[in-house]
Amino acid sequence: MVVDLEEAVVLYGNYPALAGATLRVEAGEIVWLQGPNGAGKTTVLRLCAGLLPVSRGHATVLGCDVAHDRQSIRHRVGLLGHANGLFLDLTARENVLFWGRMAGASRAECNEAMHRMGLVDALGDRRVSALSAGQKRRVALAILVVRRAELWLLDEPHTSLDERGRDELDDVLRQAASSGATIVLASHEVDRAHRLSSRVVTVTGGRVVS
Repeated sequence: MVVDLEEAVVLYGNYPALAGATLRVEAGEIVWLQGPNGAGKTTVLRLCAGLLPVSRGHATVLGCDVAHDRQSIRHRVGLLGHANGLFLDLTARENVLFWGRMAGASRAECNEAMHRMGLVDALGDRRVSALSAGQKRRVALAILVVRRAELWLLDEPHTSLDERGRDELDDVLRQAASSGATIVLASHEVDRAHRLSSRVVTVTGGRVVS
C-alpha cells in the first residue's frame, strides 16, 4: 500500500482542513482527486508529501508513519503544486541538472527529461526568469521526471501548458505509472483526468466520499 489514510485529520490552526479522510492507493495507480475548490484536495497531497502533520487518525505513506516520520517520506515523493519551485536566476538546464544530481540522475537522463518536456534548442539555456508560464511548468515537470519519485503528487499539473504540452505530460505520467510509480493528481481538467486515471476519488468538506 503506497497511501493509507484512515480518518486522517489535518488542522490549520483550529480549522480542520481534513476532517477525517480515508484513502488507500495501491502501487502503480493513477488516482484523480476531484471536488470543489477548498474541498481538501491540496491538503491530501501535502499530507502525502510529508509537509503536514496528521492531528488525529492514521496516515502512512510508502510505509512511513506520517505522525512520526515525515522526513523519510520527502525524498521519495515528487510534489508539484501551483508554484513551480524553480531557481529563477538559473537556466532551465541548470535547474534540471541540479535536481538531477540530487537524485543521482545522469546528465543524459536530464537531457532526455528536458527533451520529453519540449525544452529543446536554445530554450534550455534561457534563465527561468525569462520563460513564459508554460515554459516554467515544463521545467518543473522535467525536474519531476529526473527525480524518479516513487509517488507523484500533482496539483493541477496541466496549468499553463498548451494542448501539445498537456498531451506530452499525459504520456509521461502513463509511462511513469507503467514503470511502477504511483500518481495522485488533483485536476479540474475533467475529460483529460478521466482518460488518464485508473480511479476517481471525490473529496468534499475535508472528507473522501467516494
